[in-house]
Formats: sequence, structure tokens, C-alpha cells
Amino acid sequence: MSSDDIPLPALLGVFFLLLALSAFFSGTETALMRVNRYKLKHRAREGHRGARLAERLLERPDKLLGLMLLGNNLVIFFAAFIWTVLSLRVGGMMGAAAGTIVLTLIVLIFAEAAPKTWAAARPEKLALIASRVYYPLQKLLWPAVWAVNLIAGLLVRLAGVRPGKDDEQDLTLAELRTVVTESGGRIPSRRRQMLLAVLDLEALTIEDIMTPRGEIEGIDLEEEWPAIVRQLRASTHSVLPCFRGQLDNVAGLLHVRKLFQANGASGLKRRELEKFLDTPRYVFEHTSLTRMFSDFHRGSGATSLVVDEYGDVQGLVSVQDLLHEISGGLIGDNPQDAEADEVQPDGNGGWLVDAGANIRLLNRRMSWRLPTYGPKTLNGLILDKLGTIPQQGQRLELSGFPMEILETSDSAVDRVRVMRAASAGNPPAATPATEHPGV
Repeated sequence: MSSDDIPLPALLGVFFLLLALSAFFSGTETALMRVNRYKLKHRAREGHRGARLAERLLERPDKLLGLMLLGNNLVIFFAAFIWTVLSLRVGGMMGAAAGTIVLTLIVLIFAEAAPKTWAAARPEKLALIASRVYYPLQKLLWPAVWAVNLIAGLLVRLAGVRPGKDDEQDLTLAELRTVVTESGGRIPSRRRQMLLAVLDLEALTIEDIMTPRGEIEGIDLEEEWPAIVRQLRASTHSVLPCFRGQLDNVAGLLHVRKLFQANGASGLKRRELEKFLDTPRYVFEHTSLTRMFSDFHRGSGATSLVVDEYGDVQGLVSVQDLLHEISGGLIGDNPQDAEADEVQPDGNGGWLVDAGANIRLLNRRMSWRLPTYGPKTLNGLILDKLGTIPQQGQRLELSGFPMEILETSDSAVDRVRVMRAASAGNPPAATPATEHPGV
């Protein structure tokens, strides 16, 4: 039986079937190579059979590619043979020549571009379906696949590549940060901010999140007892450092709740208070937050005093401060309301800002770009810029934002008006984050 005996409709039917198979191989190749490996792993852990099969196939992408290329090239060559027969029967040699051009366009559009474009838009859905086909097919055709991969492997080894060995998959911290930053709508804004905060822990130190020395609320044990009791009852903190005379002479850390639970509000005695003092733990101000997190994880105290290289107390830090940093204000002892009080609209398009506000928190909440190296507060940044304590009404510019000094004390700037950038060349005017306050 010659090819001339086969009816044209039958040849066309076989041709379109082979074209469809080629489209399947091309599309599934794109889908399996593009599918999100982390989503795939998650679905596999949930028990999805297609995901488990796809995960196994992708453990050796060289074998999978060998199978797909073998299948795709077989059907394309058969399709080309059938198309040539059709062209010769319809138009002779001239028809075969013209048919080559037509076949190229058909394969390019219907077996390559269209299925690969569709697969790139829906890789997960197609990959899970394709894995159920490729897994048994790989078992069935393993001798042919093995031979193809053996020869191809020998060739690529000559170029210094080892098939199946993937040394370039580990992401650096900077690359992982880029993945999170560029995730767009795939990661909700709040979760993206928290992930970035975790990634930033390596670059931050305890000095960045501690309560500064000047803002520490502590108990001077040399005070009169009635004054100490009033301070205990009025305090909103769960842990208070207790000292004698000055903060550097620390006697211990007091857990206020434990004290009241044991003695009640009316039964407080000085000697009872001192029984509840824990030995203070000290940490260096330049310790990284990752190290701090590791220490807390090993069971170290939840609250520590921060000291400088001379051993002087510079601040207080707790696990709540770390959680507050990671969560962007959702967790911790620092309420969002307190953060919001640091920045208020002035009614003229600018903002009234507490100069003691932390620069990183201002940048995060207001989308500003004030420098975070060097001084940690807006007051420190202004003093570093001017080199002296400014007068009320004095103006300056930081990172493109005009500022006016509203209130000062003998040693610091207390309140500042921050105005919108005046010229087009300056950074765009910042607006508070209305969707997630405090971020």
C-alpha cells in the first residue's frame, strides 16, 4: 500500500493530530520549566498527586527535557513527512516547495508560539496535568530517553556542565529581597513588609530598635517609698529597670506584674520589691538583630540593658521590640497610636513631626527617603546636618524636603515642620500609608 492509496482526509486528520501533540509537548515544556517550585512543593506536601509527580520529574530536568524533545521531534518529523506527501499530491514539486513555507508558519504559530504563550500564563495548571502523562511515559520510553541523555550528557560535559547538578539555585540575601520586593500582588502588602523586615534583620543592630537611655522609665531605689509605689501603679510597662542613684548603677530588672500578683496593690513593701529583682542582662549596642533573635530563641532573658564599648547604659531592648520591628508595628509594646502621634498633618500639605522620631519608622510610614546611616532620630539628623542646636524658625532641607524648626530645648530639637518638596527635581511628596497605618 502506497501513500497515494491513503485518502487525503485521513492524511489531514493524522497531520492535525501530530500538530496537536507537538503543541502539547511545546506547551508542557514551558509550563514545567516555568512552574513555581515553591507552590509545587507546597501542593505536593498537601497530597496532590499531580504535584508530587511533577516534583519527581523536575528532580532531573535533563531527563525530562530529553523525553519532551524526543517526543516533540518525532511528531514534528512525522507531521513534516505527511505534509510533504499532501503537498506533492496536491501541487507536485512546486506544491512541495510552497508547502515547506506554509508548514513552517503552521508549526511556528500553532505548535510553538501559541501553546507556549498560553502555558507561560498558566504554568501550574498545565504542569499538573502534564505530569500525569510524562511520568508513565518516562517509565515506558526509558531506554530511548536514557540513550538520548547519555549522548547529550557526554557533549555537555565537554563544555564543563554536569547534567542533573544544580549549583546555582541557592538565593543570596539580596536576590531573596528582590524576589519579595518584585512579588507585586502575589504577596499582600502587609506580609511583604514583614518579610522584608525579617530580611533586614542582618543589616540592623540593637541600637536601631532599642529604647534610648533618655526615654527609659526606671525606678530609683533611693527615692521615697510612697513615690516608688505611685510610679509602679502608674507605669504601663511590664519590666522596669531598678537602679540606685543613676541608671548605670543597676540593681536589677523588676517584673511589675509578678510583684503585684504576689503582694497585691496595697501590700507592697520595699523589701518585697527587691526580692523580685532579676539579675540584669547586658547586650552590646552594635549586636545584630539576627544575633539578638538567636539569643532569645535559646532562652535568654526577654529584656536586656544595652551598653556601649565603655559599659555605660545606652538603652533598653526587649523581645517585644524585635517583634515590633518584624511585624511593622502590629506586635510589641509600641502601639501604632504612639507612632501616629509623632507625625500630624499641619493643614497646609505638610507635617508636624516629633524630632525624636526614629528615621527608619518615618521612612517606612511616610515613604520618605531620609538617610538611615549615622543618626537614628530626626533630631540627630538635623544636628548632624547643622553642627549646632538651631534656633526656632530656622529652615533647612534634608533629602529634598524643606523643614522648619518649631520647638527646641537647650540640647535638642523637639518639633519640626516638614513641607512637601518644592521643585520637580526633588523627591515626590510623601503621603501617609492609609491602607496599613504605621507601616
